[in-house]
Amino acid sequence: MSDLVSVEVPTVGESISEVQIGQWLKSEGDHVAAGEDLVEIETEKASVQIPAPVAGVLTSIQKKEEEFATVGEVIASIQPGEAPAGGGGGKSASSQSAAPTPAPAAPSPAPASSAPAGKGGFVMPAAQRLLDEHGLRGDQVPATGPGGRLLKEDVVAYIRSRPTDPAPSAAPATTRPDGPTTAASTTPAAFQPPAAPMTPAQRPTIDGSLMTSSLHRGEEVKPMSMLRRTIAARLVEAQQTAALLTTFNEINMQPVMDIRNKYKQSFHEKHGVKLGFMSFFAKASVEALRRFPAVNAEIRDANIVYKNYQDIGIAIGGGKGLVVPILRNVERMSFAEIERSIGDYARQAGENRLQPADLMGGTFTISNGGIYGSLLSTPIVNPPQSGILGLHSIQERPVAEDGQVVIRPMMYVALTYDHRIVDGREAVGFLTTIKEVIEDPARMFLEV
Repeated sequence: MSDLVSVEVPTVGESISEVQIGQWLKSEGDHVAAGEDLVEIETEKASVQIPAPVAGVLTSIQKKEEEFATVGEVIASIQPGEAPAGGGGGKSASSQSAAPTPAPAAPSPAPASSAPAGKGGFVMPAAQRLLDEHGLRGDQVPATGPGGRLLKEDVVAYIRSRPTDPAPSAAPATTRPDGPTTAASTTPAAFQPPAAPMTPAQRPTIDGSLMTSSLHRGEEVKPMSMLRRTIAARLVEAQQTAALLTTFNEINMQPVMDIRNKYKQSFHEKHGVKLGFMSFFAKASVEALRRFPAVNAEIRDANIVYKNYQDIGIAIGGGKGLVVPILRNVERMSFAEIERSIGDYARQAGENRLQPADLMGGTFTISNGGIYGSLLSTPIVNPPQSGILGLHSIQERPVAEDGQVVIRPMMYVALTYDHRIVDGREAVGFLTTIKEVIEDPARMFLEV
């Protein structure tokens, strides 16, 4: 028999020493091909798939989902071997036939904590707690999680789908110690003696069912993901080290909307992508960063480093949280290239396929909270950057134009900046430039 091959956590970044197990794509006993994705791990910057080093059977998994592991640590073992004749990817033939058929035995109740989920899967900790609270076994509840795992949602759905016991129409039978079983008295309710009054402690509150039912009062403790830990650390770092200040303005979006409506069809036919608002704001930011280079700079030790290029991060709500992939040299990109790159990054973020290199660097960031309905916010700078532009929802509002009150699609914009390096005059001028370029898009092509 060949020696077992260990699956170790690979080096995924220069400064990354710890990862979190995301999702096992294979279960113990499955046959895997060499190079086939085995498990998804989460780093502090992105999700990475670890492929199987050899073809064989996944014999053991040392690290479960949501557990942490260090770089170089063994997280699984593979028994090298060819795929079974019946086809690859399933349970190995040897593992299916090795176990003899057990002799029939008298059934004995198994404790809920050791009962497997339906079809031999695993019971997740949160699901096990609900099973214990309601006296259920894992094999009673249909499992819908990956690899046959029993999830908390499965137990909740099963509990809600169980028929409730109907109220008895007659009193139950009673057994006398000195005689046969007899039916309880069927005296009409009017002749029953009045019940003793309830004490205040016994009286149910209006929402008593919600307060006492474990189904509605449960708690679940989950470890913070690597990505969420990184986001939390960076945001706290920004608040503690930078002198953050936010300035606001509002933009009439009608000129850009007119251009977009006029050319969106031909733009899509020629470039294969939709013309959105983000490319306009990215190009407007390039012009503003050129006029006010301090917003594009960073503090490094006791020096100010001015960047002669514009690498703009676009905040995207991904599958695991907020990520900010970087568009490199936006000053050299066309509108179509910007829209195509943002679309590619959004798909990769939704599939947790972004690589750490996609998130590294950046001289400035744009965050569009308007897609979630945000009317106004104060975004936080992404260190070591010195500025972030916040976009918000577009709403029709009355504004004054040439002495007349007219209705225009307006958007509030916000610039949060590091006051250690950016003065208020520069910040206001930066945001005014954004407003001027968006309200008169011809400026982007004439560079005025």
